[in-house]
Amino acid sequence: LAACLQALPADAAVCAAAVADWRVARQSGSKLKKTPGGNPPVLELVPNPDILATLSRAGPLRPRLVVGFAAETDALMANAVEKRRRKGCDWILANDVSPESGIMGGAENAVHLISADGVEDWPRMSKEAVAERLALRIAGALE
Repeated sequence: LAACLQALPADAAVCAAAVADWRVARQSGSKLKKTPGGNPPVLELVPNPDILATLSRAGPLRPRLVVGFAAETDALMANAVEKRRRKGCDWILANDVSPESGIMGGAENAVHLISADGVEDWPRMSKEAVAERLALRIAGALE
C-alpha cells in the first residue's frame, strides 16, 4: 500500500489482484515446529489493507481511472457489481474462476468490464489479448 500511495499522482491504477486478503495477526520469530501427536497451530488472521479501495478514495491524489478485478466462483455479476460499488473504483473486470470455467491455470480468460455505464462482455481470448484490450481501453479513457 505504501508503495502505491508514494507513486501518486498517477493517471491510472490497475489493481490486478489483492496481495492477500488476510495475514496472520502475529508473526512468529521462529519456525512453528510439528510435535509428535500435536495439533496444528491456530492462526489468527486479520485483514490486509485494501489497496484498491484506498486508491479509489485517495482524494485529490486519486488516479483519474481506477481499475480492479473480481475473480469469482459464484454469482459473478452480482458480486462484481457490488465490489465496484463497495471499493469505489471506476471499472471492475470480472471473471469466473470456478473449476468448471477452466480459467485458472489456463491460457485464456473471459471477462466482463463493469463500469458506471453498464457491462461490456468480452469474448473468451488469450490472457495476453485481454491485457492488450484493457490497455487500449485505458488509453482511450484517458485521452
